[in-house]
Amino acid sequence: MDMLIGGKHISGEDSEDVINPYNGDVIDTIPIAHLQTAQKAIDEANNAKSSLCEMSAFKISNKLFNAVEKLKDNREDFAELLTLEVGKPINESLVELDRSVETLKLAAEEAKRIYGESVPLDAGLNGKGFFAFTQRLPLGVVAAITPFNYPLNLTIHKIAPAIACKNTVIIKPPTEAPLTVLKFAELLNEEFPDGVVNTITGYGSEVGDYLVTSPDVNKISFTGSVTTGMMISQKAGMKKVTLELGGNDPVVVLKDADIDKAVKGVINGAFLNAGQVCMGVKRIIIEDEIADEFGQKLVAETEKLIMGNPLSSETTLGTLISEKAAKQVEETVNNAVESGAKILTGGVRDGAFYEATVIDNVTPDMDLVVNETFGPVAPLIRVNGVEEAIEVANDTEYGLQAGVFTESYSDAMRCAQEIESGTVFINKQSTFRTDNMPFGGFKNSGVGKEGIKYAVEEMTKTKLIGLNLR
Repeated sequence: MDMLIGGKHISGEDSEDVINPYNGDVIDTIPIAHLQTAQKAIDEANNAKSSLCEMSAFKISNKLFNAVEKLKDNREDFAELLTLEVGKPINESLVELDRSVETLKLAAEEAKRIYGESVPLDAGLNGKGFFAFTQRLPLGVVAAITPFNYPLNLTIHKIAPAIACKNTVIIKPPTEAPLTVLKFAELLNEEFPDGVVNTITGYGSEVGDYLVTSPDVNKISFTGSVTTGMMISQKAGMKKVTLELGGNDPVVVLKDADIDKAVKGVINGAFLNAGQVCMGVKRIIIEDEIADEFGQKLVAETEKLIMGNPLSSETTLGTLISEKAAKQVEETVNNAVESGAKILTGGVRDGAFYEATVIDNVTPDMDLVVNETFGPVAPLIRVNGVEEAIEVANDTEYGLQAGVFTESYSDAMRCAQEIESGTVFINKQSTFRTDNMPFGGFKNSGVGKEGIKYAVEEMTKTKLIGLNLR
């Protein structure tokens, strides 16, 4: 599959195979771009700015709605391609498609709501007799650098609001799973002038770096690792950045919690997409009084998961993105066991598969929970009381999302106020998101917010226009 630059299909000097992690088959081949191609994408995006800005908000909204209908019409084809390149179960891919449609629809609606405001200058010294108002203007060119785990939905979260507020876009999809994104870009390009939507495939160390440092790119929206995010923040200069980075998300289960509800939340949160979710349940911080009962029920539900061919509707646990990724999870779990943790179920790797794993007696200093473990692992950390639970929850460099299960309003509000994360859900796992909510974390989990309305704010600049009426 080729790149799309300035409305034309562009191949590269080099290429790379896209591999199905389930069976090792080659799905397709993508070009590997170099700096000259990256500059061409930047040039085309800049050349297209005027044609997009000349379009009315009404027209942009309608064109985004047209793309919504096209994506709905091709839902099953997109979902199958997504499953082939990522390895997630087909039912999860269909959910990603439904969320992608919803996200695109929200952007189409938001395109008509790019408001400024009147500013009462007479509230300031010497302001009497002046009238002022603000406009929200596009930044120019937005570069979207996206990850493999939710490639389509997370790409749409970046480029749909960008286009809604009249920015042109350059998309750099992940080399491990670029195909769904490239296919969607073709669909969206049908609605807009050439150069509004551009794609470039290649390595982050080369073309990604070039986009980040180019003075002709006005905004970087990146989802990925903390290490890469920090490099982007250092190299981006004066351009605006939104960084959605890692998570080490806790679920706190207090002794008065509805255990069955908490178990269901952890199952959904720890094993979704084989645990490859930035806001996935990475640490289960549980009061010791109920830990044994909770662990038994969690094991029973975990063992009901079906690991197998991701294209089968019966499969509930797919592969990781690669065998290399599965080996990394295996090594991390084994290290925890050597340090005293106990596997209650799972813990076995087969190629790119890693069994859904529940592991008890985990301590906060183990690498399994100090760093983000990107795999289907549910670690139990036992604590005594809400105060220790909050302390352990905050003992991390991350702060993306958190969940708390309790029937106590006072404990719920204490956790909500004291846990250091961008979102705290009460009686819901951390792995929950609606596509209109502000999404973004504290600490090393990133800067800026996504969620269509909030992304538009990050992708516009404010101009004040003042009139002297005296």
